[in-house]
Amino acid sequence: MSKVEAKDKVKPAAPESTSLYADRQKVYPKAVAGIVRRTKWLILCLCLGAYYVVPWLRWDRGPGAPDQAVLVDMQNARLYFFFVEIWPQEVYYLTGLLILGAIGLFMATSLFGRVWCGFTCPQTVWTDLFMLVERWIQGDRNARMKLDQQPWGFGKVVKKAATHAVWLLIAAATGGAWIMYFADAPTVVRQVLTGQASTGTYFFFGLFTLTTYVFAGWAREQLCIYMCPWPRFQAAMLDENSLVVTYRDWRGEPRGKAKAAGMGDCVDCAACVNVCPTGVDIREGIQMACIGCGLCIDACDDIMGRLDRPHGLIGFETWTNLDASSRAAAPLPPGPERLKAGMAARRVPRFIRARTLVYLGVLATVGGVMLGSYVLRTTLSLAVIRERAPLFVRLSDGAVRNAYNLKLANKLRTEGDFALVLEGPAGLQVVVQDAPQDGQGRPLVHSRGDGISQWRALVTAPAGLHLAESVPVSFRLLDADGHVVTSTASVFLGPKP
Repeated sequence: MSKVEAKDKVKPAAPESTSLYADRQKVYPKAVAGIVRRTKWLILCLCLGAYYVVPWLRWDRGPGAPDQAVLVDMQNARLYFFFVEIWPQEVYYLTGLLILGAIGLFMATSLFGRVWCGFTCPQTVWTDLFMLVERWIQGDRNARMKLDQQPWGFGKVVKKAATHAVWLLIAAATGGAWIMYFADAPTVVRQVLTGQASTGTYFFFGLFTLTTYVFAGWAREQLCIYMCPWPRFQAAMLDENSLVVTYRDWRGEPRGKAKAAGMGDCVDCAACVNVCPTGVDIREGIQMACIGCGLCIDACDDIMGRLDRPHGLIGFETWTNLDASSRAAAPLPPGPERLKAGMAARRVPRFIRARTLVYLGVLATVGGVMLGSYVLRTTLSLAVIRERAPLFVRLSDGAVRNAYNLKLANKLRTEGDFALVLEGPAGLQVVVQDAPQDGQGRPLVHSRGDGISQWRALVTAPAGLHLAESVPVSFRLLDADGHVVTSTASVFLGPKP
């Protein structure tokens, strides 16, 4: 090949690199009015009202006890919920509550789709509140879009600064309310405002303030789509009878202008997309980004009302009904007859089915076990821990002795004295160090109120008492009337016979 031919030869173009990163397309939800929106406002007020008010509720538990109705007392290792008091060793109640919450969420999703995400999730509730503030200060969708496109000026700076200032106030109130659940509300508020709170209190106050501000003000739908794990496995909870937000395509297609002949009810106005807080198009079917808030229903119903057409082009529907309506409406052209045939094919959703019965069974079982355990739990418990080093001690007179650590947990606020009785082979003797004796020579152990008392007991087998290498024994506590209050089994160890 000559130099000229080599020079004239065209080199193949290098392949263009493909970027896997996509910039965020900011969502500008439009304000909407309707029954779903009013329901969401009501739930928002109830959730936020409960969150901010509950720490201030009082509950009289007697002298020396905290009077806050709901309190996680980390210092004294207690969890208070009105008349319920949970100790650290009763953490299984919290486990049970988590199981009930998870199964309840599974059941709600199976019945109504992502109703939790759309109505009661904290991210949704606070994001709704933040967007309301943004709408009040910056205007509705078109005004906010126009404001963002404008160059920075005095008016834009004022509106943006006012918006973020109010967001920070709400976030601070949120973070402040959260720390009130872990300390007495009036006390911790006074300490925070006067600079007397601990470093840990200020740290968590700042942490919850920052996360609320970032999640509800900046992350918004990004948290629901990319950070929350629930959308990834929600499909496992849904079936053909789940009632979810759905576009009835058999009625809306083909899309076209309102006055065009042969068109469905959807006029392709994009009102459903404009009000969506995550920016999805419900007409494309169930999507991971759809949180099931139902605001598209209000938006579509508003357009249908203006066009003098029936509501319900978008609504809560099951796949079974959607399929039945599509089959019934397929042979008919768009119009009243098609709508009538499609709606007539619908059936009442099946809320009672195998999946929901299983969820109900698990809820009833776990709830029943927790309730029974709480009703039957004792207010005084005795834990006996036998000392393992050494396993036993042989005394100079030939007797064999075991040592035990006794822990009395008294869940009541009243003190008490109890007689300790050892049940086992005849001849065993029990002595509690530093404890007095009653009239019958039995050790008296004192239990302080709302706390744990510790004692050391010595059990001795006199010389000549022939016992097996391991003998079961039982420690019992008797009240003043001689009734057994609690008992705990253990063993007495000795040399091989």
